[in-house]
Amino acid sequence: MLLRILDRLEEVLIGTLMAAATLIIFVAVCHRYGIGAVANVINWSRAHDVPWLMAPARSVYRFLADISLTWAQELCVYMFIWVAKFGAAYGVRTGIHVGVDVLINKLPPAVRSKVVIFGLLCGALFTGVIGTLGANFVWNMSQTDQTSPDLELPMWLVYLAIPAGSYLMCFRFLQVAWRFAWTGELPSHGHVHVEGIETPLPGAMPAAADAARGASR
Repeated sequence: MLLRILDRLEEVLIGTLMAAATLIIFVAVCHRYGIGAVANVINWSRAHDVPWLMAPARSVYRFLADISLTWAQELCVYMFIWVAKFGAAYGVRTGIHVGVDVLINKLPPAVRSKVVIFGLLCGALFTGVIGTLGANFVWNMSQTDQTSPDLELPMWLVYLAIPAGSYLMCFRFLQVAWRFAWTGELPSHGHVHVEGIETPLPGAMPAAADAARGASR
């Protein structure tokens, strides 16, 4: 039950941050190009002596200019940092990280299992060390008054993504290693398993080809 809640929170956090960052970037880009477009309308109406168009264009320009979105880029950068850290943990859980396993798959089953578990434990050790170093860094930074340039957020809050994401990734490595030790299965995210897409396995013959061959006989 707790693992399901953690999985759901992980997915909701990643999805929410990505959606929010995309929306903020879209609004910021529209705002920037909107100001430029309205300025062009003002210049055109002044050059062609169209006062009825110049007045509303100036009102719109003042309205847009009063909206400050200088913080948007900084906030989106921080959001994507958090998405990257928690997305890496999600990748371990779902098996979407790229791995070169050509040689490992050629090993005997008993040796392969030991190599896979050793690799997973190395990943857990590495991310655990990074999480501990990150937690120490965040603790030291929390004792200072350092803030971000635009949002003026405490910088320790931004860097908190390092220990939080690394510890979660460490847990995911241990979770995958435990499951592999008991079941011999690793998480996979091949296109064969995508809902709505059916890809024949290597060596398998599509139904249409079977039907055609049967008809020819």
